Amino acid sequence: MAVKILSVDDEQQMASLMRQYFRRKIRSGEYEFLFAYNGREALELLAQRPDIDIILSDINMPEMDGLTLLSKIHEKKNPAQRVVMVSAYDDMRNIREAMNKGAFDFATKPIDMEDLSLTIEKAIAEIEYVRKSQQEHDQLESLKNDLAVARDLQQYILPQTFPPFPEACDKIDIAASMKAAKNIGGDFYDFFRLDSDRIALVIADVCGKGIPAALFMAVSRTVIRSKGTVDASAAECMLESNKLLSAYSVDAMFVTVFYAIYDLNTGLLTYSNAGHTYPYLIKSDGSTEQIPSTRSPLLGLFAAAQYKEDSIQLNHGDTLFMYTDGVSEAMNPDREELGNERLTGILTGCKDRNCQEVIDMVNRGITDFVRDAEQSDDITMLVVKRV
Repeated sequence: MAVKILSVDDEQQMASLMRQYFRRKIRSGEYEFLFAYNGREALELLAQRPDIDIILSDINMPEMDGLTLLSKIHEKKNPAQRVVMVSAYDDMRNIREAMNKGAFDFATKPIDMEDLSLTIEKAIAEIEYVRKSQQEHDQLESLKNDLAVARDLQQYILPQTFPPFPEACDKIDIAASMKAAKNIGGDFYDFFRLDSDRIALVIADVCGKGIPAALFMAVSRTVIRSKGTVDASAAECMLESNKLLSAYSVDAMFVTVFYAIYDLNTGLLTYSNAGHTYPYLIKSDGSTEQIPSTRSPLLGLFAAAQYKEDSIQLNHGDTLFMYTDGVSEAMNPDREELGNERLTGILTGCKDRNCQEVIDMVNRGITDFVRDAEQSDDITMLVVKRV
């Protein structure tokens, strides 16, 4: 596209001079010149042609001088427009005022056309830079909007209604939360009924951050939920889910998963730990311990991996605290991690708390520990209590 240049000068011969000197660029379509003979005509042209790139304006003109025109142009706030002021060599006071008011450059009369040509080229380079920056800014804003939508969608696909099983409130209490380190995260939690007596519980952590992790998170959740509803045991669910996720995995992406099946009537928890952090059991007497587990391979890397399962009995008043490593590895400004010892101390103080209160206490403990340090990993918790 041609660079559009508006020459504003009450001397008629200036238009002829511009056409003659830049005739080759005009013929080739590089430059397009427009002409006005005072500030008012220039403003009218600018209103009709807001795409004008460069204004070459004389300072001393009838009806509206160049300094007033400069002020009017700046009121339009077009960051990709450049104004070059033209005046007599001995009119440095006005030239200096024009520069202070935001003129891009100046030229003195009699005009050195070669120097003016270089000034125009310099202005074109500035305009291209500004437009490129604007384009990048627009792309960034578009990406931010897309990420905001993705974040909302990600939160939407996670269960948000608590209590999730109102008909079983006399048997089980459940609460969960996921706080992404970035706009969108790779952690997720889930729970769903398998039958009238059993509930599946899932907490998982996808490797990596951002959009790739979020997409793999959505796929992983869908696969595990679909396999959980048809496979009889926790180990079988992990086995079949791994086969599918290994086929979907790109760039060696993987997910750690703690998958459990909880019997509402007996309190028996059967689980398979696919490379995930060990959950905590907060007993009704106030003691806290990490539950024993035969850790199996994570999901998504090895299609032929085998999975084992364990079981534990939850007594009345016992609470199971499941979490991702963003909890225990939360760092303070000194780059110290919260660690299992501090986490155990927080959980030990959660006796007789309901599940949401446990999450709130852990969040407060993390906040107090990390202080003003930036969150480096997703923080996800899933808490279940046998009422």
